[in-house]
Amino acid sequence: MTEQRLGASELADQVREHVERAVTTNKEGVAAAARIIADCVAADGVVHAFGTGHSQATALEISGRAGGLIPTTRVALHDLVLRGGEDRSVLADPLLERRPGLAARLYELSTPRPQDLFVIISNSGVNNSIVDMALLVKEKGHPLIALTSLDHTRSVPALHASGSRLADHADAVLDNCAPTGDAILPLPDGGKLCGVSTITSALLVQMVVAEAVAHLVAEGHEPPVYVSANLPGGFERNGRLEDHYAGRLHRGGH
Repeated sequence: MTEQRLGASELADQVREHVERAVTTNKEGVAAAARIIADCVAADGVVHAFGTGHSQATALEISGRAGGLIPTTRVALHDLVLRGGEDRSVLADPLLERRPGLAARLYELSTPRPQDLFVIISNSGVNNSIVDMALLVKEKGHPLIALTSLDHTRSVPALHASGSRLADHADAVLDNCAPTGDAILPLPDGGKLCGVSTITSALLVQMVVAEAVAHLVAEGHEPPVYVSANLPGGFERNGRLEDHYAGRLHRGGH
C-alpha cells in the first residue's frame, strides 16, 4: 500500500486534481449559470449570494469584490442582528443555520425585487436554512443557482422536512467537486486535512462571472464591474456606479 504523505506540495497536487475536475465537470453548469446572471443584470436585477459557515467565503467572492459585478449583495446570518434588530445572542447558537423558518426573515431583509436572482452556497446542501431559502426563492419566482458538493449532498441524509436538498430546487447547479467532509489529505489516524471547497468554488464563481460578462458585452450592455477601491479614483468610480442600485446592495449590515 502506498504511504499517504502530508505537506504543501501534496496538497497542491490534490488541489490541482480537484480544480481540473471542477472545470471539466461544470461546463454545462457554468454556461447555464452565466446565462441566468447575464439576463438578471441586463434586466436591472441584483444577484443575492447566501451561504452559512465557510460558504460565506464564496458569498464574499460573489459580492462586492474588485473585478466582480456591482449589482451583488450578500445575505448572511448576522443580518438578523445588524439589520434585523435581533439580540446578538442569537448568533451564539452553533446550530443556527439548521433552524427552520430562518430563511423567511433573511429573505425579507434582503429586499429583493422580482428581477433579482439568488445564488445559494452549501457544501452539504441539506441544512434547514439553506433548503428553506431555496424553496422560498423559487416560490417567489426568482432564478436560483446552487453551488454545492454533489458527492457530499448525495451521501448524507436530508435534514429538511421536505426530504429535498439545495440542488433539487436550482435552475443551474455548480458542483465544487469537494469530497464528502471537504478535506482532502488523509491523516494517519484516519481523519483528513485541508478543505478544498473554497478553492474550487471561488474558481467556479469567477468562471461564471467571466462568461456572464462576455454575454453582456456581446449583447451591447456595459457591464457594471468593480475596480479596486485602492486604485486612484477607484472608490469614487465604484460609488457612482453603485448609486444606480441605491438601497439594494446589502453587505455586512449596510
